[in-house]
Amino acid sequence: MSDSTDLKVGAYGKVNWDFTFAFLSLRLWLGVRALFVGIQKYAAYKSVAVPLIDPSTGQPDASGVMVNVNVKSYALANYQGMPASMADKFAHEPLFPKFVLVAFDRMLGPAFILTGIMLLIGLGTRISLLAQGLLFIALTVGLVLIDQNDGVAYLGIHIALVAGAFLLAQHNRFVVLKKW
Repeated sequence: MSDSTDLKVGAYGKVNWDFTFAFLSLRLWLGVRALFVGIQKYAAYKSVAVPLIDPSTGQPDASGVMVNVNVKSYALANYQGMPASMADKFAHEPLFPKFVLVAFDRMLGPAFILTGIMLLIGLGTRISLLAQGLLFIALTVGLVLIDQNDGVAYLGIHIALVAGAFLLAQHNRFVVLKKW
């Protein structure tokens, strides 16, 4: 196997499937994580009044009592890249001009969705890993500036997972584009 794109083989000339499956596990985990983080940016809860159900009959209460229930829905109109509480903290941070915050807020959800899909299908795996690493670094910078150290440690774990995926990327077999 002289071609650099061929899969590396182990000591006995066999394909090292352990590394392949290790990379696939990381790739799928990071892909699913990014996809659903991005999708959650389009979620909102709405309070809806529903009739109180009588537990003994399973029917609506005869008195007509209503209770409020929070219902989760997804829509483009619900998009919020950063939680309102964090956006307020960032608004008071002098190192972030308003246009940077607005741009980052608008691109965060779509960037996570795009990189998640790319990782899941194996399209430009290294590029999508790099993009996710840069997103995690940008989020880390923001959290450091607003003194959210728990979130910084959490993002550090994600950076370690991305770095581990890069170390195993040479064993990437199930892809659309292997080179990227």
